[in-house]
Amino acid sequence: WLDHLKSPAPDAIRVACIGNSITDGHGIDMATQHGYPALLQQQLGDKFWVKNFGVSGRTMLNKGDHPYMKEMAWRDALAFQPDVVVIKLGTNDSKAHNWEHGAEFKQDLVQMITTLCPDLANLPKNKKKRAKALAEVKTKIFLCTPIPAFKESFRIRESVIANDIIPVQQEVAQEFGLQVI
Repeated sequence: WLDHLKSPAPDAIRVACIGNSITDGHGIDMATQHGYPALLQQQLGDKFWVKNFGVSGRTMLNKGDHPYMKEMAWRDALAFQPDVVVIKLGTNDSKAHNWEHGAEFKQDLVQMITTLCPDLANLPKNKKKRAKALAEVKTKIFLCTPIPAFKESFRIRESVIANDIIPVQQEVAQEFGLQVI
C-alpha cells in the first residue's frame, strides 16, 4: 500500500483530477489509497503523476454556492501544469439554488477548459484546419459526466443531470474535441 508514496519519474506525464466530493474521495475509507485518482495512479504506473485536486461540494457554475474556480485547488491544478486533465464537476450544479444559473453552465465549462488549455480558445472554424489544430493540442482533457443520482440526496437532481448538464458536457466535448467518460 506504500506504492503511492513513490516519487514520480522526472518526465512523468502530469494528470490533474479536478472535481467535487467524488474526486476528493469524500466518504471513502483511506481515500488517498482508494479514491479514483489513487486507483488511476496505480493503473497508469510511474510514467504518470496523478494528483487529486478534488474539493467536496464544488460547482462548475461560477455563480454556484461553492464555485470550483474560486478554490485554491483550482490555482494549484493550474500551477501543476498538467498534460492530462480529468474534470468531474456538475453534480452539485444540479441543486435548484445552483441551477438558477444553469444558463451559464456552458460558458463556465468553456472558461475552465480554455484556461487549462489556451490552445482550445482560438480554434479555427474551418473543419480541416480545426481537426489539425485539435490533433496538435498539448493538454488532453476528459470530461466525466456526473454519476446518476438514484435518489435526491443532498438536493442533487437526476433530471437536471440527465436532461441539462450531460447534454451540455457532450456539446462542449464535441465542439472542442474532448473525450467524455
